[in-house]
Amino acid sequence: MGIGDKIQEIEAEMARTQKNKATEHHLGALKAKMAKYKAELAASKAPSTSKIPSFEVQKSGDARVALVGFPSVGKSTLLGKITSSYSKQAEHEFTTIDCISGKLDYNGASIQILDLPGIIDGAASNKGRGRQVISTAKTADLILMVLDYRRPNDKDILVSELNKMGIRLNKRRPNVSLVKYGAGIGITTCCKLTNLSEPTIVAILKEYKIHNCQLTIREDITDEDLIDLLSCNATYINCLFCYNKIDELSYDEFRSIADDEENVVISCNKNWNIEELKERIWESLDLTRIYTKKKGMDPSFDKPIVLRGQPSVRDVCQSIHNDFEDEFKHAFVWGRSSKHQPQKVGLSHVLYDEDVIQISTK
Repeated sequence: MGIGDKIQEIEAEMARTQKNKATEHHLGALKAKMAKYKAELAASKAPSTSKIPSFEVQKSGDARVALVGFPSVGKSTLLGKITSSYSKQAEHEFTTIDCISGKLDYNGASIQILDLPGIIDGAASNKGRGRQVISTAKTADLILMVLDYRRPNDKDILVSELNKMGIRLNKRRPNVSLVKYGAGIGITTCCKLTNLSEPTIVAILKEYKIHNCQLTIREDITDEDLIDLLSCNATYINCLFCYNKIDELSYDEFRSIADDEENVVISCNKNWNIEELKERIWESLDLTRIYTKKKGMDPSFDKPIVLRGQPSVRDVCQSIHNDFEDEFKHAFVWGRSSKHQPQKVGLSHVLYDEDVIQISTK
């Protein structure tokens, strides 16, 4: 029996199994088994890199954004609006057949924008070289999903195809830790689990051949969350849903999408809301600018060090040179993270956006 037949057999068993307290651990084990088979099937169908050229582009800049969407929704036009790059445009579908890279300079940061070929229904099964496209999107720090309001099913299809390839949009990794040691399975829960029982957890762990471990769960999770954790196949990426061609919509249609905070509405043809889109990209990337200064000199405000999230002084040292951390003595910090101006700090001090730092070495 092939892997595809085994998956169909599991799907059939799940369909005929009633969902209740008595069967939830059995269903959890079936989901775990199916996830493993799907991973094996995907690996066996992966195209040979020697036969098919990759879409991958070398990473550059401070962050990477991937434009994802169906053909002919305006991704190539949008790339030209927010970067200095040109991507071939036409009225017919599949104009972009390769990955085009552009650069967005914004707030002192250099952001790489990737215009990926259009994704179609069945992309996760490699229709239209979809697996290569989605694999490249997996390397992004932010996905910008370009949509057309008049095609209402596109969003659900795209989210589903990305989900099948392990991309979890606008979610974060569950606060769960697993340590393999000891004799037997120990489970510690720091909150009430509404979607997962202990027998289900044990069944899923055993499906992954984990019989001796300590599992600590600090938030309410589902069986899918636990399977993602054990399979190590999930990638958590923020996503902005960008609706293009809003100049063709009625006011009521416009309001129905503009009021959702996950959406941003634009018109490439009319140049509407392009600057707002850039600001939303900046906010979603959660970038922090750190300005450096030398003793007795003014800060260098033209070329900040740009890092993700809330970096520490150690992160800044490592971004400059590894020797900076080894030779670190102390640092002076000016800005919102300091209690007084300046504040003498160590490597663990957390920095805020637009802080100024002066590093002293031994």
